[in-house]
Amino acid sequence: MRVCVIGTGYVGLVTGACLAHIGHNVICVDNNEEKVKLMKSGQSPIFEPGLSEIMQSAIQSGNIEFTSDISAGVSHGEILFIAVGTPPLPTGESDTRYVEAVARSIGANLNGGYKVIVNKSTVPIGSGDWVRMLVMDGIAERQKTLVPAGGVSEEKLPEYTSQFDVLSNPEFLREGSAVYDTFNPDRIVLGGNSPRAIGMMKELYAPIVERQFAENKSLPQVPVLATDLSSAEMIKYAANAFLATKISFINEVANICDRVGADITQVAKGIGLDSRIGNKFLQAGIGWGGSCFPKDVSALVHTADDYGYEAQLLKAAVSVNERQRLIALEKLQQALKILKGKTVGLLGLTFKPDTDDLRDAPALNLIEQLNRLGAKVKAYDPIISQTGMRHGLSGVLVETDAERLADGCDALVLVTEWQQFSNLDYAKMAKLMCHPVMIDGRNFLDPETMVRAGFQYVGVGR
Repeated sequence: MRVCVIGTGYVGLVTGACLAHIGHNVICVDNNEEKVKLMKSGQSPIFEPGLSEIMQSAIQSGNIEFTSDISAGVSHGEILFIAVGTPPLPTGESDTRYVEAVARSIGANLNGGYKVIVNKSTVPIGSGDWVRMLVMDGIAERQKTLVPAGGVSEEKLPEYTSQFDVLSNPEFLREGSAVYDTFNPDRIVLGGNSPRAIGMMKELYAPIVERQFAENKSLPQVPVLATDLSSAEMIKYAANAFLATKISFINEVANICDRVGADITQVAKGIGLDSRIGNKFLQAGIGWGGSCFPKDVSALVHTADDYGYEAQLLKAAVSVNERQRLIALEKLQQALKILKGKTVGLLGLTFKPDTDDLRDAPALNLIEQLNRLGAKVKAYDPIISQTGMRHGLSGVLVETDAERLADGCDALVLVTEWQQFSNLDYAKMAKLMCHPVMIDGRNFLDPETMVRAGFQYVGVGR
């Protein structure tokens, strides 16, 4: 099928590249010329395991193109994905101006033939109808002679209103596992009221539904859930809000464990064996971050406020998470007492492993607070140190390897559970430090191993 993906961030680029990989003809559109040039050369502008290989394979097969010309993309695609960013505003609501601009542009460039316009961006509930209105506005701007000055009249544009349908197809990709998740989804959600559009989307995803590209091809077909527009939009928010709340819950319990002498790793294992609870997202630590959980929980709280409901549980999850980010700071103060004049090294900067994403990363809060308290801050991250990225990293010296990080430090804080950190020479690192203190902010390291290496080990809820 012919596909156009507008926006090449994590969701858009992974979606476009993976759809091209399974045999569809894809054009990816982005208004950043330098980014388009980079992608045309087969290089991914983001770090995501497996993505560059998928892109290069699709380019060689001729199944994917990159352009800044949205008219070419709209003309090409039977299915048009809107995959631009919806960053949070200071109020907590989503900034939808990029979605608005794309929807209007799609309408201004519709040129015959039926199109399915798909909201892949995480958008506020009710955005499906809003996007349809914006597309109609875009059509009206191009067809001013057919529309009264007062606005868009669908009755006067029947030939255009029958040309497209708007669907919601929320993504459930994890950064660091996005390619895997695309080919091995738990479910595919399609929100809309057009059987024709739903049918085209099922055809598009058929190879994935049938697990032709799955790691385990013997599994049953991927469930496809067809809902109304608003329910599909809510599913995305509800899923992320639940996972964020689950993490905040286990962190709350971890803080109690710290006070009563229980071990949160054993507690999490014990409750995770209950099939009603499950063992995922029960890893206690210094809180959640990234581009999805903070934004989506805040947006859902804001939506509830708009409709006269106070989402107390979700607000509590956010409050617990904000406090949890300072747990490492409290533990540093307990171990070192005064932090002024001390040197603290951070193992990891990104909000999670296997990504280069620093958005709302707990490390940034730690850097800010340590600077405020007069500490010198160093950091090592397998990706950030390698790429030389320094945007948003004022107040921290980024080292090129873990041993350089440890040299002269009074304490280390494991912030991101990169797999590489399980194999470091901690005995050597301990000897390079002024005070070999390890604050394990993810309960990732083995306490006994760290003690044998010469560290004073401090975990979260252990």
